[in-house]
Amino acid sequence: MIFENELVSVEVEASEIPWIKVFTKRKIKEFSECTPEEKLEIFRIIDFTEKSMLEYFNADKINIASFGNMLPHVHWHVMARFEVDSYFPEPMWGAKQRESQLDLPSFEVFFTQLGEQL
Repeated sequence: MIFENELVSVEVEASEIPWIKVFTKRKIKEFSECTPEEKLEIFRIIDFTEKSMLEYFNADKINIASFGNMLPHVHWHVMARFEVDSYFPEPMWGAKQRESQLDLPSFEVFFTQLGEQL
């Protein structure tokens, strides 16, 4: 976990790409069950993370998704995508397209800074 407050927590997903997940602290299944404050906090974090990933990693695209089929707890994925990652243009849980050719700056530094700035 890199950040948490009374509304949400932010975790890193281990991956070849920069990828975080934003969870509500309350165990609810649907975004529509979120309070206005939870919704604002989720989108504040998504917006800040997207901008930070674009700047730090020079990502080709940012993917933002919320599914919750396997884990029925409101959460959002924010992923920096690159044309040379293993799955692009497929989703990260799709069919692998190639071996990754990524040469990215330190994930550890990025996630530490992100947690501090959130």
